[in-house]
Amino acid sequence: MKEAVIVGFLRSPFSRSRPKDPDRDVFNSLSMDELGAMVVNELFNRTGLNKGDVDEFLTGCALGVAENWMWGGRKIPLLAEFPETVPTKMIDQQCVSSMATIHMGAMEIMLGYSNVVVSVGVEHMTHIPMADNPMLVYNDKFFTDPRYARYDMSTAVNMGLTAEKLAEQSGISREEMDLWSMRSHQRATQARENGFFKEEILPIEVKLADGERVIDSDVSIRPDTNMDGLSGLKTVFKEGGVITAGNSSPLNAGVSALIIMNKDEARKRGMKPLAIIRSMASAGVDPSIMGQGPIPSSRKALEMAGLSVDDIDIWEINEAFSVVTLNAIKVLGIDPEKVNIRGGAIAIGHPLGATGTRLVGTLARILNLEKKHYGLATACAGGGQGGATIIERED
Repeated sequence: MKEAVIVGFLRSPFSRSRPKDPDRDVFNSLSMDELGAMVVNELFNRTGLNKGDVDEFLTGCALGVAENWMWGGRKIPLLAEFPETVPTKMIDQQCVSSMATIHMGAMEIMLGYSNVVVSVGVEHMTHIPMADNPMLVYNDKFFTDPRYARYDMSTAVNMGLTAEKLAEQSGISREEMDLWSMRSHQRATQARENGFFKEEILPIEVKLADGERVIDSDVSIRPDTNMDGLSGLKTVFKEGGVITAGNSSPLNAGVSALIIMNKDEARKRGMKPLAIIRSMASAGVDPSIMGQGPIPSSRKALEMAGLSVDDIDIWEINEAFSVVTLNAIKVLGIDPEKVNIRGGAIAIGHPLGATGTRLVGTLARILNLEKKHYGLATACAGGGQGGATIIERED
């Protein structure tokens, strides 16, 4: 098979979404197709690639309705003035959506059907909220027909309740979750202060009520996060529970994008890859405990690559909730010091569909900066799934 490599990564800052108070979201004046076009155009400027050389343009989005509906994936490439001949697709695998675009694009390249693929993830959780959204409809039979009682849909459709169920089954305490959340903000704050994120974030000029402003970093990172504040927060989803706003990822809006190429084609053009895509996997789990998704998907990806947990130098495990990351660490036997070393979604943000490409792109950059070999990015997904991608730094 051909080898698929990542040759470019860029994202927007992640805003803090406010569905009930839209003006507080710094991206309220933007739609994500517009923002996606900005990010992709700049990514092509930086890599020097020709848009006409693209064989496939793939967009991932978890809540792909209304303005997030991507018209079969056509909206962003047309707004970015790609040739009309570039084919497109839109992919929904919930929080793994844009990671799924990486998997699909990499497989096309590995099989020789494409040489250059664009992989994009988008989400605007202010304009298209996850809760109280009449456009997101479940089949009533899941709730009323006894045949489907095993899915525990009253829990499965509420991500916070799935996290509560995972916490109860895993025995992970609220204190452990809060400590991990504080760590996430501390690591992300340090990374931001050291300039780590500048290389992957495109500053965006926005219009706010008090004038124009440039957003150049993730809005949800809180440098002053501490255990006193976290321990004082009320639980959100269940009386007597353990999941709070502090140990959950925030709601966000944002875009992330990768360019994937045939390794031989990249070499012909004198391009040094950020990383080689070595393995990928998806797995299904109980929908009411969707946070278990990273475990079987990571195991499958490791098996396909002929690697063990200990072979992975750096992990990016999406912090949809602290308990998801902690559970994966516990069950898989991962050294916590290898996980989310520049902070995770608790601080950086989790704009659902944009997360997969963010995880893989950030991981590739960390592998190069740290001179490490293998990295694994993984995330859980609503509906009970997980996705995992293993990448390798080219020496």
